[in-house]
Amino acid sequence: MELYLDSADIKEIEEAFQLGFLAGLTTTPTFMHRHGITDIDGTILKLAAMIPVLQIEALGETSDEIHKEAHRLLDLGLDTEKTVFKIPVSIDGVKACKMLKDEGIKVNIHLVYTLQQAYMAMAAGADYVTPLVGRLQDQGHDALELIKQCVKAVDHYGYHTKIMFSSVRHPEHVRNAINLGVHTCTVPWKVIKLLTENVFTTLGTRQFTEHTQLMTIRVKEVIREANPVATLDDTVLDSIVQMTESGLGAVAIIDNGKVVGVFTDGDLRRQLEKNGKTILSKRMSDFSYNQPITIRGDSLLYDAVEVFKHKKVDNIIVLENDKLIGMIDVQDLIKMNLIV
Repeated sequence: MELYLDSADIKEIEEAFQLGFLAGLTTTPTFMHRHGITDIDGTILKLAAMIPVLQIEALGETSDEIHKEAHRLLDLGLDTEKTVFKIPVSIDGVKACKMLKDEGIKVNIHLVYTLQQAYMAMAAGADYVTPLVGRLQDQGHDALELIKQCVKAVDHYGYHTKIMFSSVRHPEHVRNAINLGVHTCTVPWKVIKLLTENVFTTLGTRQFTEHTQLMTIRVKEVIREANPVATLDDTVLDSIVQMTESGLGAVAIIDNGKVVGVFTDGDLRRQLEKNGKTILSKRMSDFSYNQPITIRGDSLLYDAVEVFKHKKVDNIIVLENDKLIGMIDVQDLIKMNLIV
């Protein structure tokens, strides 16, 4: 099934055709008016230079006027091999279609709402016949049955016509088009971008990414540049300053170059509750510390996650050659979705 973009927005057209596999572009005067385009001929030439196939309107009250308008547009410099003229279905429209087809010019008969209209377009040799599914459904009609009948007519009678599924409103319409065997579907960019979306795909991709991070990224690659430390001679207030400046909720306590403990914001709250603000002037040597939980800088994030889970701590001291190089906070891994 050919996939066309349905648009007149230059920016999204440029973005969409970066996909590299769109068959072409359908556009309308209504789209151009909506985007404030006044130089229609200039825009048509610009679009023709950007895309594989351009489908544009050739309008007129009579078949001769439609035929003349198609040739006027071709005289601007359009390539007959890369241009399809869209003509609203009518007696004059299908007559103009036959006139243009006899000259080797491609035609799309559109604004089709009945099988009879589609048949007349097929009989006139139209390259494309385009029922407007969304608009038909808006009016309460069984648009999908019409599409089915059109495809069946092409297959049964052997017409050299492609049924184009248009007026696409949502991804379900594209699924309908595929199931019904249409030859072409023209789709707005906002809908095309949704065609690869699925919540389970998103969750699965995220899980693969997270597991890859766990098994490939080293602890030292994610520790913050800040490395808050305090000596036993420093005051609690000094430690608070270190924590605040680093953005971490803990400070490593150093004695003779070795880490002897960790003082956390939780320790601070407990001490304030127990002893009041007088503790701010106390020295870090006035407190006792548990043996700090440490991890090597070249350990995998997987190892860090396991430590957080089993030790039930919020901070781990990171060492390299027994030297403090930083601290990893559980919140860092939570933000990476590695701990839930």
